[in-house]
Amino acid sequence: MSWGTELWDQFDNLEKHTQWGIDILEKYIKFVKERTEIELNYAKQLRNLSKKYQPKKNSKEEEEYKYTSCKAFLSTLNEMNDYAGQHEVISENMTSQITVELARYVQELKQERKSHFLEGRKAQQHIETCWKQLETSKRRFERDCKEADRAQQYFEKMDADINVTKADVEKARQQAQIRHQMAEDSKADYSSILQKFNREQHEYYRTHIPNIFQKIQEMEERRILRIGESMKTYAEVDRQVIPIIGKCLDGIVKAADSIDQKNDSQLVIEAYKSGFEPPGDIDFEDYTQPMKRTLSENSLSNSRGEGKSEVKFGGKSKGKLWPFIKKNKLSLKLGATPEDFSNLPPEQRRKKLQQKVDELNKEIQKEMDQRDAITKMKDVYLKNPQMGDPASLDHKLVEVGQNIEKLRLEAQKFESWLAEVEGRLPARSEQARRQSGMYDAQNTPPVNNCAQDRESPDGSYTEEQSQESEVKVLATDFDDEFDDEEPLPAIGTCRALYTFEGQNEGTISVAEGETLYVIEEDKGDGWTRIRRNEDEEGYVPTSYVEVYLDKNAKGAKTYI
Repeated sequence: MSWGTELWDQFDNLEKHTQWGIDILEKYIKFVKERTEIELNYAKQLRNLSKKYQPKKNSKEEEEYKYTSCKAFLSTLNEMNDYAGQHEVISENMTSQITVELARYVQELKQERKSHFLEGRKAQQHIETCWKQLETSKRRFERDCKEADRAQQYFEKMDADINVTKADVEKARQQAQIRHQMAEDSKADYSSILQKFNREQHEYYRTHIPNIFQKIQEMEERRILRIGESMKTYAEVDRQVIPIIGKCLDGIVKAADSIDQKNDSQLVIEAYKSGFEPPGDIDFEDYTQPMKRTLSENSLSNSRGEGKSEVKFGGKSKGKLWPFIKKNKLSLKLGATPEDFSNLPPEQRRKKLQQKVDELNKEIQKEMDQRDAITKMKDVYLKNPQMGDPASLDHKLVEVGQNIEKLRLEAQKFESWLAEVEGRLPARSEQARRQSGMYDAQNTPPVNNCAQDRESPDGSYTEEQSQESEVKVLATDFDDEFDDEEPLPAIGTCRALYTFEGQNEGTISVAEGETLYVIEEDKGDGWTRIRRNEDEEGYVPTSYVEVYLDKNAKGAKTYI
């Protein structure tokens, strides 16, 4: 099954067919090229998508990624980034292994095809030239034969005519002989050219054309084989990245399996736990008996043992809750955050302070490493003065030392606040005892004055203060009814250690060194209630004042 024998007369059709084969190959190259562009665009879009949903550095989003579900999502984004990388690999491999190789092969194929058909055209032109020579000799032979016949007939006619002279007859005979000789020569020439043409034609159709067509057939078969190999490579390039893509997908599944809903729930507790105890039951206020709402000292003293734990529980809860609730809301609105995070509940404040201490320790360590590096460099300069002037590093060492000292003072400040918070966070058992009333029975000292009657042993107020605090927290319409209540008595004094700007509702501003009255001591929430005069009272951070309680009430206690 050879094109040389089967298609010996289809030179033009073979030329068209081979050109069509090259067009098909170029079309396939274009297809693969567009596929590589799609892969690149897809990879780019996947990377942009992954980047779009990555958490921004130093933002609130970054803090959210402590939850396992968010970590799993972040892992998914990273895996998708790797997944995009595999599509880039597909594009690169298809470009290098298929597009580039086939483009080079197409150029070689075009050159080979051109040479084969050029050789075929030369053979065609040669056989056509031989055919023209044969036709020319044939026509000449035919013409010479006709001329010889006419010369012979003319001679015979002259020879038969008695009126013609002998010389004319001889001339006609000689002309006839010449024509006959020319015909014989043309015959011999025609016979020679015919034999030569037959040999050329035989060689053309039996040797030249079959060889040329065989080469063209082999070229075409190589093209077909090459496009088949390219298709296999096309599939293999995809198959090579399937295991890695599978690992990316396995990574996503693994990340999904790592999600721990219980752990996330615990993180929510750690993030938002205030450290407060839930508020106790609210006492019933009988407005049908107005006189019972304002109790005398004797009635307070006599009723301390009756229902005392209930009154304390409600008063303690309300006394602890309201300044933080209102202060937090107002701080969020105003955007004001105290340096010691005193606007936060105890647990959250402790975490913020611990975080700040850790950050400062890291900065201190960084500065110390820098100081060590400068010191080593100075030693090198001392040993090798040509490398640099040791004195040029002195100001840097001084600057780093000052930074370290400044950071240490800052860390000590926050550590003192942290120690204060950690020391003041009540234990659960102690809180339970306070709520049950056991703490009252064990710690209540004898009292004789009004200030002690108004204060319960754990620092909370009795019914009258609970009702007053409740009215302030709920901001009800009963504010006017309590305007005439007599102010809470002082239970001690305090001296301001630092200046505090009380910009939020419920707080009071104090100046450093100022002496004020204490009307409610710290109950573990970091706030102390003080009074400047009858009209000015409010809360200040306990760490900002030094408290001196009445010895008759609680014994001298100092919080610094």
